[in-house]
Amino acid sequence: MATKHQQLVAGVDSSTQSCKVVVCDAATGEVVRQGRAPHPDGTEVHPHEWWTAYEAATAGGLLDGVSALAVGGQQHGMVTLDDSDEVVRPALLWNDTRSARDAADLTEEFGGAQRWATEVGVVPVASFTITKLRWLRRAEPESLDRTRACVLPHDWLTGRILKQGKGFEGWATDRGDASGTGYWSAGSNAYLPELLDLAIGRPIEVPRVLGPTEPSGRTESGMVIGPGTGDNAGAALGLGLRPGDAVISLGTSGTAFARHESAVADASGAVASFADATGDFLPLLATLNAARVMTAGATMLGLDLAELDRLAASAPRGAGGLTLLPYLDGERTPNLPTATGTLSGLTRANGTPENLARAVVEGMVANLAEALDALRGQGVQVERVLLIGGAAASTAVRSMAADLFGVPVAVPALGEYVALGVARQAAGTLAGSDLPQWEVRTETVVEPDAAATDATAELRGRYADLRSRLHG
Repeated sequence: MATKHQQLVAGVDSSTQSCKVVVCDAATGEVVRQGRAPHPDGTEVHPHEWWTAYEAATAGGLLDGVSALAVGGQQHGMVTLDDSDEVVRPALLWNDTRSARDAADLTEEFGGAQRWATEVGVVPVASFTITKLRWLRRAEPESLDRTRACVLPHDWLTGRILKQGKGFEGWATDRGDASGTGYWSAGSNAYLPELLDLAIGRPIEVPRVLGPTEPSGRTESGMVIGPGTGDNAGAALGLGLRPGDAVISLGTSGTAFARHESAVADASGAVASFADATGDFLPLLATLNAARVMTAGATMLGLDLAELDRLAASAPRGAGGLTLLPYLDGERTPNLPTATGTLSGLTRANGTPENLARAVVEGMVANLAEALDALRGQGVQVERVLLIGGAAASTAVRSMAADLFGVPVAVPALGEYVALGVARQAAGTLAGSDLPQWEVRTETVVEPDAAATDATAELRGRYADLRSRLHG
């Protein structure tokens, strides 16, 4: 319950799975109330579904007394709009891989991976918006003919909120989300029109890029709407990232990212040189396979997730020689959209439920350990890992993460960090100043087990060897 003199702000996390809204005290970040509503499953969703979920999540006066609001959203999605700002076709989401061929074509047409990394900061993969626009040109030219503008999911929901509140002044985005399109460079802080022309053969309207606390607009009722950002940049705000911190997020996708003072240029395409929502940079590596690997393992064993966790923790390190390459949904990093999962090393002796459970968890965590090493390879200092996402609740995951990452793993208290991050942004936008300092509570810190060094090195070696043998 808000007090009489409490100033309230709201953060909206419009993710792949759901819309989550938190209402916070602008000064402290204390969550006063919150709401949630689901999104439909799939890799192609009509944006009107996001609006329906937002209305459901904020029903019953959730936003009463709120002075400012900002939206965090799933990155990379393609929302195409016609001359009347109506949606041309359902949005292709980040996890839609039909544009894999187009990503390869664009990489070659612009002069190869090194040029992309140097000039754009990313090397195209099917996730990025630019590849989806090229797919639209190839597969649905009539839809492209109707398209006047392309915006991102958080841009669209922000604009819809302002349209509903009679404060819309044009489509807008922020550096963090713009840097995931493939046609905006974090290094030069600018759109690259020649890449849009390369992708679709003509100019297209794109949102203006706002500063870290520059308002998108103000509703007729006086609510200030912040710039918003992509989900990972929002989580970085919510977690209050400091130098030396890296985040491993274990949700539908797995991500590894860190706040960094400069842009990077990884020609392998593994580490994307994204911007963050503060004016700095957020080098990031994403995988398609994270928490759902554990869900699949539990299904194979006929268990719930709690029992999978218990079994995995009871097995010996290394799972008796079982190694899982967890590319169950294809993979984004490395870029293997048609890959499948592989379980290697199975014998009659090690084929136990306990070992299989542990191999599932070790494979998922080892995949993210590779991601963390890729960040280090770009000069990012990693002294501590913040572990977030649904799978971070697993005792087995926490222990394996500390050993495989080789640094202390802090697990923040359960919270909606994307929504909290953009609520913090809304507070800064409302004040017209720097972001407020909100406390981030830590649930536990797990240290690497020094006695596990040899076993961990052996597991990492098996994992790397399996990946090399199967995919080069």
